[in-house]
Amino acid sequence: RGGSSPPFPTNIVYKEISIMTYKIAVLQGDGVGPEVTSESIKCLKAVSKKFNHVFDIEFGLIGGVAIDSTGNPLPKETEILCEKSDAILFGAVGGPKWDNENFNIRPEGGILAIRKKLKTFANLRPVKVFPSLINSSPIKPKYIRGVDILIVRELTGGLYFAKPKKRWNTARGKRGVDTLKYTEKEIERILDVGFKLAQQRQKKLTSVDKFNVLESSRLWREVAVKIGRDYPDVELEHILVDNMAMKLISQPKSFDVIVSENTFGDIISDEAAIISSSLGMLPSASISHLKTNNTSKSKSQLPFLYEPIHGSAPDIAGQNKANPIGSILSLAMMLNLSFGLYNESQAIERSVNKILSQGFRTSDIATNQKETISTSQMGDLISSNI
Repeated sequence: RGGSSPPFPTNIVYKEISIMTYKIAVLQGDGVGPEVTSESIKCLKAVSKKFNHVFDIEFGLIGGVAIDSTGNPLPKETEILCEKSDAILFGAVGGPKWDNENFNIRPEGGILAIRKKLKTFANLRPVKVFPSLINSSPIKPKYIRGVDILIVRELTGGLYFAKPKKRWNTARGKRGVDTLKYTEKEIERILDVGFKLAQQRQKKLTSVDKFNVLESSRLWREVAVKIGRDYPDVELEHILVDNMAMKLISQPKSFDVIVSENTFGDIISDEAAIISSSLGMLPSASISHLKTNNTSKSKSQLPFLYEPIHGSAPDIAGQNKANPIGSILSLAMMLNLSFGLYNESQAIERSVNKILSQGFRTSDIATNQKETISTSQMGDLISSNI
């Protein structure tokens, strides 16, 4: 410009604004995995628009589709993608195509391997009853009204990982073996997570084992008692897994935080889905540590993995029937736990609650099958109400 006037008005203060970018790896997998994660991505885009965040999404192969493309249920490219991401949204793996004893490589190996790789030893599975769904559960409302349980499942040890694990032929027929093995350190770290979470809630921790039969469970209970001394403000309760299976249905309101080894936790958390009305409703987070404040992942930390607890449901895959709410609520957990975006997480949960309270249902939670909506319609409704 000519003259002596400044190039910009002097009464305006210019401030540099830094916008955080969150990198998310999406592993859709098999069966209904791509369908439910697609609806979560709709909700993520709605959050981005409402709250002015930037989410960098990149897709990776895992499970059966990865076997078909690369011969490996967890390709190296997917490993690298996960390690450089801030969080991972996972769908599901498996299906009848790969359910053949002649298959030495199985889709489930992909999710087991990535959990091990990321050291996500603790799986958090919240079980809540939405008031509008209280009549959708086969359990009487008086037993489940107000239920709010958090199941903490050990995720990288026990039967699913320990060796030996094999099948072989003998002169007397086929044999198979799996090994249930835990170290004191593995038990200590999962119980420590359980106690810390119990401190933040109702200060009661229920530890599940099979103390009367299994040596690993005797070690588990011994370690639980020892760790419990460091948390005198938390009530520690021990329960055998078979008794747990009964009381979880008959007295669910007596539980707050439940901690369990891998196999027991897998089973009882699926059982707990009946309380909330459907497997399709339940989210989960697989973590390697508890964050002490609401900050995003540092470069030295591995990302957390988020997924609905249901499987690939091949019987309804590709039919636009699956319930995407478990995946959408897993996304809400991601925003809160990995990114510290509590308000954004709550916006998703409020939207889910609103849509359910208005009577919209996918087929798994509908009392009248003539009045159901599709996977994509449920995703559209929830995302548009964020």
